[in-house]
Amino acid sequence: MAEPRIAQTAPYAIELEPGTYWWCACGKSGDQPFCDGSHKGSEFTPVKFHLETKTKVWLCGCKHSADQPFCDGSHKEL
Repeated sequence: MAEPRIAQTAPYAIELEPGTYWWCACGKSGDQPFCDGSHKGSEFTPVKFHLETKTKVWLCGCKHSADQPFCDGSHKEL
């Protein structure tokens, strides 16, 4: 199994409006932490998530979280 590219070794702290989002799982997107289609042709698939209200989230930047798309502190072990 391929390893994702580490986009950054910290979470992305972002306040998002209600809606549906696609989190980049491969680490190659130029629109981090969101998917831009760079995973095409690989074994990676973006993670879809939906927010009902305006919410501050911490999205995983290292791509190793067990709670994708959210940060679980895995970047501290890299």
